[in-house]
Amino acid sequence: MTGDEATNGELDADESVVRRDRFSGGPARDFLSSLAADARIFAADIAVDRAHVVMLAECDVVDDATAGAILAALEEIETAGHDALPDGEDVHEAIETAVVDRVGPDGGRMHTARSRNDEVATCIRYRLREDVFDAIEATLALREVLAEIAEAHAETIMPGYTHLQPAQPTTVAQWALSYESTVARDTARLFDALGRLDASPLGAAAFAGTPFEIDRERTAELLGFSSVLSNATDAVASRDVLLETTGALSTLATTLSGFAEDLIVFANRGFVDLDDDYASTSSIMPQKKNPDTLELVRAVAGDAAASVQGLTTTLKGLPRAYNRDLQRATPHVWATVDAVTQATEVAAGAVATADWNEDSLAGAAGEGFSTATGVADLLAMAGVPFRTAHEIVAEAATAAEVDDGSIREALADAAEAHLEESLEEFVDAEALDAALDPASNVASRDSAGGPAPDAVRDQLAAVGSSIEADRETHADRVCVVESAAERRLEVVSTYV
Repeated sequence: MTGDEATNGELDADESVVRRDRFSGGPARDFLSSLAADARIFAADIAVDRAHVVMLAECDVVDDATAGAILAALEEIETAGHDALPDGEDVHEAIETAVVDRVGPDGGRMHTARSRNDEVATCIRYRLREDVFDAIEATLALREVLAEIAEAHAETIMPGYTHLQPAQPTTVAQWALSYESTVARDTARLFDALGRLDASPLGAAAFAGTPFEIDRERTAELLGFSSVLSNATDAVASRDVLLETTGALSTLATTLSGFAEDLIVFANRGFVDLDDDYASTSSIMPQKKNPDTLELVRAVAGDAAASVQGLTTTLKGLPRAYNRDLQRATPHVWATVDAVTQATEVAAGAVATADWNEDSLAGAAGEGFSTATGVADLLAMAGVPFRTAHEIVAEAATAAEVDDGSIREALADAAEAHLEESLEEFVDAEALDAALDPASNVASRDSAGGPAPDAVRDQLAAVGSSIEADRETHADRVCVVESAAERRLEVVSTYV
């Protein structure tokens, strides 16, 4: 080896040491740490720790004195808050460290018969259950607002659209109830997700159970879970409930996006006036009133859909049982549940405080010969084949538009051309006037689910019952969790 070669070799070695020093220590640990983000599940972890320690004491895995010391330390840590925790890889490690700092080595007994794998899975379900309760409450509030609007505007005529073109006259009530029906299904989807979310993974340990004789049903009871996940590997590895919940929230966000778009268009056309709390003025054009909050509600659907895709991609192809990828899964869920719940509340507030311009709505209800279908139906009910009736009305509409003439005259001409008889042979003048009048046209459509005031009132009765039933289900679920929290603290007090 030459001198130059030796020198180069020594330099390479020195550079290697520098590189190792540069990449050792902090950066990797910071990359792994979720402690800051775990502030969201701090209270959940305290609850899970308490339930687990109580169960360990009741099963004689940990003695009462040690359990009492640990539980007392957890109370101090809870009071101090997440920001007072020592450094740690995550909130679970930091809380345990804080307990050991207060109790000594026996504080480490709190982790007996469990792993961070089942602990974090339980904390996520515990906190997300609370968030889903809030999301369901928001949907119920929106449905109640929509029902109130429908009741107040059962006879308020408005234009109905397909392809954003005038289609048929309808009512504000019919429009509002159409969204109530959709949001009711969104509520049902959240309840379905909640049913599968409300199961405890605690006691599954790393993924293969534990040799300690523990009582998993007891910890589930103390945490208000309705069941225990039976397979330990499934308990720690699966995050399908996160995907299901995010998907349900994304579907709700899609409903809200269409709802917001309708109100934005209605505001643009002068049909509805949004309250100032849900609008803003231009920074340069003082005459403008912008539906800003509804535009943001509309945008949330894109964020929610992205979260579904991000979460799906993170979970795709993960091997059993636990993988650190799962640390990147929960932020998608938290962001979605927060944004969609808030968007639901804003949408409810915007429509609840809006003023409907009944004169403007009525004036636009008959635009574009939107009563045409009613005339065709009238002819069909008089014995004219519907397709023929459709052709007569279509030709009359075109002729009236081209010649700027009377639709009645155009109908008479088209009917005579197709039927070789006068229009009066099939439809009398009074019935034709009613079909052409938007209000009478709406009143004639009284089939189940239609916009006629009587049909709307039938719908409102069913809607009221549905909302009441969902409210009771929601209250019962919340009560179970709140009662469990009270019982948990009562049991803890016997040890502390």
